[in-house]
Amino acid sequence: MPTSDRTLRAVNLPADWSPQSWRNRTAMQLPQYPDAQALDDALAELRTLPPLVTSWEILSLKQQLAEAQEGKRFLLQGGDCAETFDGCRSDVISNRLKVLLQMSLVLVHGLRKPVVRVGRFAGQYAKPRSADTETIGDATLPSYRGDMVNAPEFTPESRTPDPRRMIKAHARSAMTMNFVRALIDGGFADLHHPEYWNLSWVGHSPLADEYRRMVTAIGDAVRFMETLSGSEVHNLNRVDFYTSHEALLLPYEESLTRQVPRHWGWFNLSTHYPWIGMRTAQVDGAHAEYFRGIRNPIALKVGPSVTPDQLLRTIDLLNPEDEGGRLTFIHRMGASGIAEKLPTLLDAVRRDGRRVLWVCDPMHGNTESTSNGYKTRRFRNIRSELEQAFELHAAAGTRLGGVHLELTGEDVTECLGGARELTESDLERAYKSTVDPRLNYEQALEIAMLIVRKQAQIAAPA
Repeated sequence: MPTSDRTLRAVNLPADWSPQSWRNRTAMQLPQYPDAQALDDALAELRTLPPLVTSWEILSLKQQLAEAQEGKRFLLQGGDCAETFDGCRSDVISNRLKVLLQMSLVLVHGLRKPVVRVGRFAGQYAKPRSADTETIGDATLPSYRGDMVNAPEFTPESRTPDPRRMIKAHARSAMTMNFVRALIDGGFADLHHPEYWNLSWVGHSPLADEYRRMVTAIGDAVRFMETLSGSEVHNLNRVDFYTSHEALLLPYEESLTRQVPRHWGWFNLSTHYPWIGMRTAQVDGAHAEYFRGIRNPIALKVGPSVTPDQLLRTIDLLNPEDEGGRLTFIHRMGASGIAEKLPTLLDAVRRDGRRVLWVCDPMHGNTESTSNGYKTRRFRNIRSELEQAFELHAAAGTRLGGVHLELTGEDVTECLGGARELTESDLERAYKSTVDPRLNYEQALEIAMLIVRKQAQIAAPA
């Protein structure tokens, strides 16, 4: 065992923690299963199933996130608001991967630094809800909490929480990870062949020409390097890719929390990079208790109601030894509130001298409903929050090290504005999300280009 690992073991292993200790705390956002025996049986089966990720992948990601904290990398985290079992299809998965690869290519080219690629997939099957029940007409049923819990159809059978869905979620997550790994290991992410990443339906995109020029420039640079060296640059033929999801359903996460040979402590082996959502972020709550004991890099959504004192207490709980790459704060304030709410948090953490990775989620604070009944987000608000985030971090002497987005490679019309200036009347054409609206390909690529331009503006001498 390396010396550094022995040292961390002596300091960081919580003596009063176990994968089950969260059960002694108040747990928010958990479904009520009507059949306790069926739940126990499903959890017992989960404990025997293979893990979805490995400990060395987790520790590799943690090291990359530590480098992002230091400004040596940039985090791109994106994917569906909530995966569906029906969405576990090769075309959906590969299109999502294509979007993230294209965005990362734009970022690498423009920022001149490596990008940490993390997908919101292979486990994002559960969602928090603002109310436990939903009423339509005279009927009141449990809210839809994601396919891991129940189904969206408004019937008693569909909305009753079913623990066997956790087994199905594990299987779908494994299929997704297997396909992503196979694509990457098979050369899908090879920089020599970025044409593999093209989405057929966006050939006419207003952004296509700018992207193609960028790809051509990168291809010319690669060929030039290979001409000079007289051999192929082999480290361009694959990329590291990691998974993340909101670790909301604690019984599921507990069942996949395990010890592994040659490493101390406990790892959540359902994902590389779990996060705590805003509705379950109580410092004395069950989710924080669970998270404090696992060795994964972890993240916390930070909303406008969080105070500096709460944030510092969270750091003390989740990263008491100030371990690099351990803790990410994903702030989501809304375009109209970020300038007022974020600076005091940045200042408190900076003055305390604690290491965190700051990431902007410009999606969740900008959700609204349209006059024709659709839940949507305006691209101009998403853009505004992201631009303000760069400016506020620069003014505070901190660093915005990443972005967290809900996006898809499907031809959807869920967010207003963007390259095609989608309007409310466009939403009904291809609104497919069961929960939150996502950026489509063009809007996601536009965000990547925006990040590059804004970072260049911030870095330019006055």
